[in-house]
Amino acid sequence: MSGLPKPEHPLVSLVDYGMVEYQTDETEISWMQNFYSVGLKRNIQGKFKYGQQQYDFDEGLMTFVAPKQLVSITIDKTQTVKPTGLLLFIHPDFLWNTNLAKSISKYEFFGYNVNEALFMSEKEESVIIDILKNIQREYHSSIDKFTQNIIIAQIEQLLGYCERFYQRQFITRAKTNHQILAKVESILENYFNDDNIIEKGTPTAQYLAEQLHLSPNYLGSLLKSLTGNSTQTHIHEKLIEKAKEKLSTTNLTISEIAYELGFEHSQSFSKLFKSKTNQSPLEFRASFN
Repeated sequence: MSGLPKPEHPLVSLVDYGMVEYQTDETEISWMQNFYSVGLKRNIQGKFKYGQQQYDFDEGLMTFVAPKQLVSITIDKTQTVKPTGLLLFIHPDFLWNTNLAKSISKYEFFGYNVNEALFMSEKEESVIIDILKNIQREYHSSIDKFTQNIIIAQIEQLLGYCERFYQRQFITRAKTNHQILAKVESILENYFNDDNIIEKGTPTAQYLAEQLHLSPNYLGSLLKSLTGNSTQTHIHEKLIEKAKEKLSTTNLTISEIAYELGFEHSQSFSKLFKSKTNQSPLEFRASFN
């Protein structure tokens, strides 16, 4: 489909993106792949889409796609500048019987495919390119019993640097991230003030992420970076804040307050309230009398 030759290694390949020539007259194509891909692409005059978000490819833009995820690209047939970059493809079978087979799931950016790609400086980009080239050189050499372990170590190094760069991105894009935090507060405030909350139930991390057009993994990492709390903890803190407000300013029963906050059973509300405040709802209310 991409007009590329057969891979030089059956389970891991580095591809020069400049060689990609999509074998179709369609301007938009979609596919689902059964392997991991790490892409560093530049000069693409088109749109790359995964999940709900689209991206223009500026310099140093990296993307990460896990197996069984839908990918779409809109091709600009009038493009005159040749796209460049590198694509690393890793089949899950290559990871078999290694620590990376289990640990690769901890790299949350493979779950960021619905919202956030990685932007890099020239220095960071050169680090990534060096590791990618080392992987290619290794499978170009004589394949022996050491090949897999050496390449696995290089892939782990690659992912480790990408994890570092993502954390740097959280810091350098602090203004945008704090705007997201403000939106989180607004969404939760509106949710708990909604008259239909009894039917909807308490808000979930998935709901919050969907409202922000972010993946749950990315939102969790962002909130952890900004506040030190998980998304669920953030939701619970807002819930307890609203519960305290109702307990101290209304004559509603505990059951009524629980239902107004989306709990089906008041016992669940009381248990959560006590775990967060070391007081039962009644004890908290009594402290205001």
